[in-house]
Amino acid sequence: MLGHAIRTEPRLFVISSIGSSLFGGLIIANSYVVGFVTGHIVVPAFAAGSVRTASLALVVAVLVGISALRVASIFGRRLGAGYMQFRLQARYRRAVTRRYLSLPPAWHQRHATGTLLSNANSDVEASFGPIAPLPFAVGTIVMIFGAVAALFLTDWVLALVGVALFPTLFALNLAYSRRMSPRQIHAQRMRAQVSAVAHESFDGALVVKTMGREADESRRFGVHVDELRNALISVGRLRGIFDPLMDSLPSLGTLAVLLLGTWRLQSGAIGVSELVSVAFLFTVLAFPVRAIGWVVGELPRSVAGWERVQAVLSAEGDLEYGQGTVPGDGPVELRFERVGYRYAGGPPVLDEVTFTVPAGQTVALVGATGSGKSTIAALAVRLVDPESGHVALDGMKLPDLSGAALAGTTAVVPQIPFVFDDTVRGNIALDRPGIGDDEVRRALRLAQAEKFVGELPAGLDTEVGERGTSLSGGQRQRLTLARALAGRPRLLVLDDATSAVDPRVEAAILGALRQRDAGTSILVVAYRRATIALADQVVYLHQGRVVATGTHTELMASHPGYRDLVTAYEKAENR
Repeated sequence: MLGHAIRTEPRLFVISSIGSSLFGGLIIANSYVVGFVTGHIVVPAFAAGSVRTASLALVVAVLVGISALRVASIFGRRLGAGYMQFRLQARYRRAVTRRYLSLPPAWHQRHATGTLLSNANSDVEASFGPIAPLPFAVGTIVMIFGAVAALFLTDWVLALVGVALFPTLFALNLAYSRRMSPRQIHAQRMRAQVSAVAHESFDGALVVKTMGREADESRRFGVHVDELRNALISVGRLRGIFDPLMDSLPSLGTLAVLLLGTWRLQSGAIGVSELVSVAFLFTVLAFPVRAIGWVVGELPRSVAGWERVQAVLSAEGDLEYGQGTVPGDGPVELRFERVGYRYAGGPPVLDEVTFTVPAGQTVALVGATGSGKSTIAALAVRLVDPESGHVALDGMKLPDLSGAALAGTTAVVPQIPFVFDDTVRGNIALDRPGIGDDEVRRALRLAQAEKFVGELPAGLDTEVGERGTSLSGGQRQRLTLARALAGRPRLLVLDDATSAVDPRVEAAILGALRQRDAGTSILVVAYRRATIALADQVVYLHQGRVVATGTHTELMASHPGYRDLVTAYEKAENR
């Protein structure tokens, strides 16, 4: 994962690593400057009882120069590492979001929305958590090798302390990583679960309150929160042991250097300058060496987040598109040819379904709940692909069409309308090119929504609130219908999309859509008898099979099952 990050942003990594390496080299240089000053200026000054001004000025100039270079190296290290981390996070948030948009609805139905939000936010953030300290750790490793070389050049006995200390630090980091990894993976998984439960609770707030389930929902949420808390406490406990050990080892090295150095000084093997340089070096090593610990400490959580992000990016199930287009600009013919479909691991939903929606005509799908009507609606606009058979527009199989051609030719209005937290105009136009106010008003007129929009406080500029909370159910349905019509689709699929409006308004909508101005073929999932009667043709489904086709009048006369179903719908509406 770290290698991938470096290959993705090599320039920023090199800049920050050079800054960090320069910082490490300057720490070593500073230690030897301090040792030189102590042995050749401070000690002689005490012995002589005076100090030369020129010597002090030189020392000050050297130390200020080293400090200025260290400031510049810190800027390079932090700015480079920060840019690298945030650019990678932004890149992968966009990649995850693009992947979500390219995966079919069937994939999304298998994953909780809160988990998907966690993948795009928390998991991406965790994946690149080690990037900020990584260049510092690289510079620290360079510094350690430089320090060991400098120690051997100074005194081989004192160098042995470093040779013993640095492998111990790496071994400690390795042991810590192995024990921390499963804890961080569990904590990252619990973050996603808490996010999923919270999102579900907020999304279903109306149900929770009206059903008096606040306490039960709080307890359900509390179980996951407690497990996340326990997971994070486990992480904190291990880190609480590791951090003090990482802090204490350089201090123990300093103590060992002072003890051995005093003996070596008394024996005449080294001088004061060398002893002070080595002792000072071990003293200032503690902070840079922690950078290695920061990287190692973040790696388990990073790996857990990276694996969850990769699970999204490598998810299968893409709908491959061709390069074809549907010629012309008028209504198109929709053809289902021996189509079969089943959801993953389930029984067949559709079996050998064959029917046609002639160009410019309205066909109603009628059937009991679970007969496959919504699945046919999804197949008609290629939200999913059939398991067998094919679906075609004007003879062009849907997989042969380009994504732009399919989107420009078809539109679907689902059972449950979705309205964005935007203005009426924004919800209908969706920033699509060529859809100005005239086209918006035309779509509103066809959807029988022009009147109620005109009565809103700011008309087209009215903010409708999150999920259209300021609108009624029927108004939301008409707004989403207008959104589909604004693109002038040549095939319009209505999946029970007018169930919340008054039957009179529904009849007016379908009547307007049948006019030449609409210029579209219509496949409508219908329940109301008045709606069904408006269709040019009816396709009657039973248990995933087409059992009859014809006009409403013909089926009422010839098919008892159809007659009983439509009559039952009508009786239910009149109660």
